[in-house]
Amino acid sequence: MAREFSLVLTEKLPDNLLTAYELIAMGRQAYTNWLDRHTKMDTEKIDFAIEVTHINNLLEKKFVELSDGQRQRVLIAKAIAQDTPLIYLDEPTAHLDVHHRMETFLLLKQLARKFNKSIIMATHEIGLSVQMADELWLVHNKSLLSGTPEQLISDKSIATIFNSNLIRFNPKTSTFEYR
Repeated sequence: MAREFSLVLTEKLPDNLLTAYELIAMGRQAYTNWLDRHTKMDTEKIDFAIEVTHINNLLEKKFVELSDGQRQRVLIAKAIAQDTPLIYLDEPTAHLDVHHRMETFLLLKQLARKFNKSIIMATHEIGLSVQMADELWLVHNKSLLSGTPEQLISDKSIATIFNSNLIRFNPKTSTFEYR
């Protein structure tokens, strides 16, 4: 199964003394031999994951020394190094600043398009999702609405679900606004 899909969860990993690099390299475990030696291809996959997540500066640090946002980026790199056709992420941007949130969404979109990955993400980042997703699944009042962002905007599903005394959805700009 580890060759079919990879997971990035929000739960904290137990504290250990692995470096960020060692944790990312664990993404290749499903492909290594019984001695756990990396082939040239394994190393290329690990290096690619590090490059696209921009975490070269974290590689020698112990995972326990990293901030929550840095840990999240390392776990995303591990999932990318695992090189599966499906990547499932639970709140992958929860601990990230606005720059790294956008960077993560763009990276996931690139992986889907350029490398034919299926990306399924549970997120509260509805604004970014409307801009970046190919399809949205919205859970509201125990029901599921799905469609392209354009469909859910034009049928007013997003505007209806995210309408309150505090915010409203502007379909012309595809953004949320304060009331």
